[in-house]
Amino acid sequence: MNDVPVDSLKLDSQLCFKLYAASRAVIRGYKPMLDQLGLTYPQYLAMLVLWEWQDAAPEQPTVKALGERLLLDSGTLTPLLKRLEQLGLVLRQRSARDEREVHLSLLPAGLALREQVGPLKARLLCDSGIDLDRLGELRNGLDHLLGQIKALT
Repeated sequence: MNDVPVDSLKLDSQLCFKLYAASRAVIRGYKPMLDQLGLTYPQYLAMLVLWEWQDAAPEQPTVKALGERLLLDSGTLTPLLKRLEQLGLVLRQRSARDEREVHLSLLPAGLALREQVGPLKARLLCDSGIDLDRLGELRNGLDHLLGQIKALT
């Protein structure tokens, strides 16, 4: 007979559902800020990494490196980066050494956008009333969970 407890098959018992629902709620919360910036949530994540790289770039700031950082494949990243390029935020350039490699850099408008994010994000956090210490604990727990899951694959 099946040894799986019946309660473990209920939707509210599923960690994956709670993570999914929380992710959707967070993205919904970010939407007003992102609308002001003219970005989608995935575009915002890409810009966060590119802004990080502005301060401490990897040896090769490439589409591949960005995909590894965001846990996304090139099929997902290519249209996203194409749109950021059309918005005048990012420049994609094929490597002269290996044309399969596409290097990324921020354009002046992409750099300027970073300055708009700080105040908007601070307002978002203040308006939410969320305990910042609790958020830090949650982020650390999710980092640990993600590390464990990655180790299995």
